[in-house]
Amino acid sequence: MAEIPVRCHAVSLVAIRPEGQVLLLRRTGTLAGEWCQIAGAIEPGETAWQAALREMAEETGLVPTALYSADICEQFYEAHRDAISLLPVFVAHVDPAAPVRLNHEHSEYRWARFDEAVLMVPFAGQRHVLRHVEAEFLHRTPSPHLRIAIGQESR
Repeated sequence: MAEIPVRCHAVSLVAIRPEGQVLLLRRTGTLAGEWCQIAGAIEPGETAWQAALREMAEETGLVPTALYSADICEQFYEAHRDAISLLPVFVAHVDPAAPVRLNHEHSEYRWARFDEAVLMVPFAGQRHVLRHVEAEFLHRTPSPHLRIAIGQESR
């Protein structure tokens, strides 16, 4: 019997502002032209949350004021690998005054309301993640057990 492998090799991060906006980035390489949240591969020796912080810094120049596990995974099937990918999702609270500095992987960015963002992203899994983050991190206070300490002692 053949099996479809399940891979967990990357992370997804949803950056949000206190006023209820989410950061979307327009991609230039893979999925060129599509609006997506921050995402990227986990490098050897990194934890998933460390990869999320690194990707956020590399792709946007942003540093979160708080980081949480979103308590959800983004999942999708990759036909060229015949594999299911599961990406742990993180939520980063961002200072509204912090400037976004894009790297070469993105051509533009937009801070959007969640209802707008859901219409902008291309995949149902992304829409599901955004609705979850809106419900659990905007409309209610997340459990303190989901918070990840990102101070000097955690790095």
